[in-house]
Amino acid sequence: MFINLLVKPFWILGVDRTVQNIVGDASYGTYLAIFNFSYLFYIILDIGLTNYNSKEIAQNNSLLSKYFVGISQAKIFLSVAYFIIIFVIGLTIGYNTEQMKLLAIVGLNQVLLSFVLYVRSNISALLLFKTDSILSVLDRVLMILICSFLLWSGIFPKSDFNIYWFVYSQTASYVITLIIAIYIVLKHTGKLTIKFNFPFVLMIIKKSLPYALLVLLMSFYNRLEPVLIERILPKDISAIQAGIYARAYRLFDAGNNISYLFSVILLPLFAAVIKKGEDLQALVKQSFGLMLTMTCIIAIVCIFYSQNLMELLYTIQDNESIESYNLRITESSNILKILMGSFVSISVTYIFGTLLTANGNLKQLNIVAAVGVVINLTLNFIFIPVFEAKGAAMTSLCVQFATCAIQFFIAKRIFNLKFGISFWISILSFIILLVTTTSLLKSSDMYWLTSFIISLGLGIVLAFITKMLDFKELKSLLLSSVEHIKK
Repeated sequence: MFINLLVKPFWILGVDRTVQNIVGDASYGTYLAIFNFSYLFYIILDIGLTNYNSKEIAQNNSLLSKYFVGISQAKIFLSVAYFIIIFVIGLTIGYNTEQMKLLAIVGLNQVLLSFVLYVRSNISALLLFKTDSILSVLDRVLMILICSFLLWSGIFPKSDFNIYWFVYSQTASYVITLIIAIYIVLKHTGKLTIKFNFPFVLMIIKKSLPYALLVLLMSFYNRLEPVLIERILPKDISAIQAGIYARAYRLFDAGNNISYLFSVILLPLFAAVIKKGEDLQALVKQSFGLMLTMTCIIAIVCIFYSQNLMELLYTIQDNESIESYNLRITESSNILKILMGSFVSISVTYIFGTLLTANGNLKQLNIVAAVGVVINLTLNFIFIPVFEAKGAAMTSLCVQFATCAIQFFIAKRIFNLKFGISFWISILSFIILLVTTTSLLKSSDMYWLTSFIISLGLGIVLAFITKMLDFKELKSLLLSSVEHIKK
């Protein structure tokens, strides 16, 4: 987690942001739309194979040689199917030759990433956790090094940098990481027998389908907005609007990575407690309170300082007037305010969605995800033509809040969760006090960055004052996490 928190924010807010500033909103907006389109079908490359493999190899290391060959063959077959699907759908929705070229490279990157994650699942299953930790960020570190060289070495003029350089740097990084990961695994497999085992492949795919459907549906309602912005709006503004959306989405994505890492730790915790038949009440309440506190502080402070943050992150482009720049910043600022509401909702979903996943409630989760897709498509086709990129953000907020609420009530009913009136009073008090103090600091004569940092610090203090956070409960949660991770 520590390594990821160091590397990923720098990639998102440093390199990725700089690339958009250089190539412009239109070029980056097209890339983001195509990237998200390719990601919608990412689950086809895996369909749960990585999780299945990790579990089986961890329980029986002797299966590594057999499974490594069989699952690798399955992934090659799935990769071919993935390319056929994205190309056919890409042509169907009207991608031109240039967009199809970019889709081919981005699609290749998704294939390489899926193989990296699969090979890493073998390494973690062999309990080589330090090695896996390094590999988990190696691709990003390589991308940072390559892009930093291209952007800031002075050897290449910045004006020559284009979106293809950015995409190719990702390709090179994934290839290097994959080669290193395969080398490490081959050191532990012994002799490999290359033989296609169709019944084995079919068995794995069949077992993975419910999980694959869930991820596919969730990908659609989480990643569809940039794709629809680029497809629905007129061609003269679609790519630019997708780029404006990307500016605000970048901060949402950075925060979302932190929440997701928290959910990764919660899954084995919830699973262990459920298996032992222990009471979940305290663990869920602690996790919910911590996630809500963390996300509300980030969201509320970012809402008040959205304009300042956008101005800090994004510079005026060449040959752009001050009026055009201010308009773009204001649009991104307004989108960020809405996406911060989505950020809180999706983070809470990580708590209750993870809980339901640990309990094996995939049917309920698939129904909720399907509802999310229907809401997403319906609202986007209504909002985007009228409100453009802002309409996509409004849709995201509605979808994430709806799916969050549904999952909360399903989990509450299945596990008979009771939070108590005092818990909800603490939440309300915390939010009111945080909004009030942040508003006062924002309206003061203090330099905005100083008051921004103070607001974040005050948020943590207010969380303890209102008893949203408790030292004893945090210590208990931390010790439980460490204990289950060791196991």
